[in-house]
Amino acid sequence: MRASLTERVGNYLLLTVFGLFALGPIVTILVAAFGPDDGGSGSSGFGNFGKAWEIGHFGSYLRTSVLVSVSVVVVSVLLSVLSGYAFGTMRFRGAGVLFYLFLLGIMMPTEAIIVPLYFDLRSLGLTDTFWAIALPQVAQSVAFGTFWMRAYFRSSSRSLVEAARLDGAGHWRTLWAVLVPPARPALVTLVVLVFMWTWNEFLIPLVMVTSESLRTAPLGLAFFSGQYTSGFTLLAAGAVIVGTPVVLVYAFLQRHFIAGMLEGAVRE
Repeated sequence: MRASLTERVGNYLLLTVFGLFALGPIVTILVAAFGPDDGGSGSSGFGNFGKAWEIGHFGSYLRTSVLVSVSVVVVSVLLSVLSGYAFGTMRFRGAGVLFYLFLLGIMMPTEAIIVPLYFDLRSLGLTDTFWAIALPQVAQSVAFGTFWMRAYFRSSSRSLVEAARLDGAGHWRTLWAVLVPPARPALVTLVVLVFMWTWNEFLIPLVMVTSESLRTAPLGLAFFSGQYTSGFTLLAAGAVIVGTPVVLVYAFLQRHFIAGMLEGAVRE
């Protein structure tokens, strides 16, 4: 059924309003980042990025963020595939209770667990270390990843699994040789989401580390705004530097990311 002219105009108007609402802050930051420095340094254009990079020590912060994000993505996706396969294809006692325990990791906000988590990690001597940033985020990401991959494996073709079993394939070969290759859109979607959440995480690094060498990029940007500059131009340039890796990852993987979303990895 074709939409009427009034409905189409209304849809375009609504999409335009939401588009402007979403893009407005981004355009404001970009315009400020390329404008004359309001802090009085005399720089402008790409010079603002060089000055922000030098003053704000963003090289060190980005290196820590890359290390944390890549580690969390690799470990989380691997564990999520294994746990999602177990919950999605196997029947064992206590599977329902265990799965709902995993769901608690999705529903529990970081603000509710950050204080007891800090004391737990301190008792283990892990605060102010790389592990204090990475391990909590691995746990949070595996909770969502298990839910995501379980839904995919439950909706995968049973005939493929049965054919693999008839050919003598065990669980390990069935998983990695039969089920994982067609799961590329779902896996890429999971990679992009986990990378984005890990990269943007602010509260866990803020509470768990005090050393400047362990600051992540968002945390470094927060310190940069008050410690190294009071001007908005260099702050906007720093924000662009911090946000660019997420945009690049999404731009590079967007085709698979959109395919994973459209195919509906959650198809229960």
